[in-house]
Amino acid sequence: MAKRERIPYGPHRDQWGELFLPAAQNAPARGTVVVIHGGYWRDRWTAELGLPASLDLVDHGYAVWNLEYRRAGSEGKAGDGGWPATFRDVAMGIDHLANLAELVGGAVDPRRVAALGHSAGGHLAVWAAGRAAHAARTGGESPAVRLTGVVSQAGVLDLSAAHRLRLSNDAAANLMGGPETVLPEEYALADPMRRLPTGVPVLAVHSRDDEAVPFELSEAYVAAAQAAGDPAELHETVGDHSALITPGEEAYETCRALLGRLLP
Repeated sequence: MAKRERIPYGPHRDQWGELFLPAAQNAPARGTVVVIHGGYWRDRWTAELGLPASLDLVDHGYAVWNLEYRRAGSEGKAGDGGWPATFRDVAMGIDHLANLAELVGGAVDPRRVAALGHSAGGHLAVWAAGRAAHAARTGGESPAVRLTGVVSQAGVLDLSAAHRLRLSNDAAANLMGGPETVLPEEYALADPMRRLPTGVPVLAVHSRDDEAVPFELSEAYVAAAQAAGDPAELHETVGDHSALITPGEEAYETCRALLGRLLP
């Protein structure tokens, strides 16, 4: 039976992840997958959304880090996340895998880490994948753990477009703390479209039937990433928004197969 343990990576109640390790403890995992849940960055949605994928992936031999993070508020209430707290948490949570590697030995290799991000989690995963390139361009500190690739599941990969379209009742403005006209520099730092190139493979899986996140956001990101020289791919699938996180659905099975390419 797979081992699972909830582990904090910071002092806040939402700064934790659940680590899943394959049952065969004497054999190294195929690699580590960081699962980053969606919910349009709002605190009504939790890491529980990432549980089905986490259980499936650990059964397929991966170590899995199902990441929770501070989220923006919802239903008129202020949350503890948003810009920049949500982004700091995702960065801290991924980097904490370097510490976990020392605790669990070969079961977690910080050199073999990919991310699986759904919806807003896809946005955060692709943003995180660009940290090393951004640090190199700006002279900032390099991340402790560099992602080897991302499978984006209907990710909100064009933050400006999400704001312009007012997706999910102005979720982008809710995340950022205001409109892009007031916070242009903050949006530029938070938008994966504005952080190209990253040098990291992004495999975007999306369905034209998705009513929560338009297919065109993944389409636009992949086109821009390819133009910038990045190894990005767009994989059109079928089903609704939740099919991507439901083991057994064609959309999810495509995502798992693509993870196998990132962590061969």
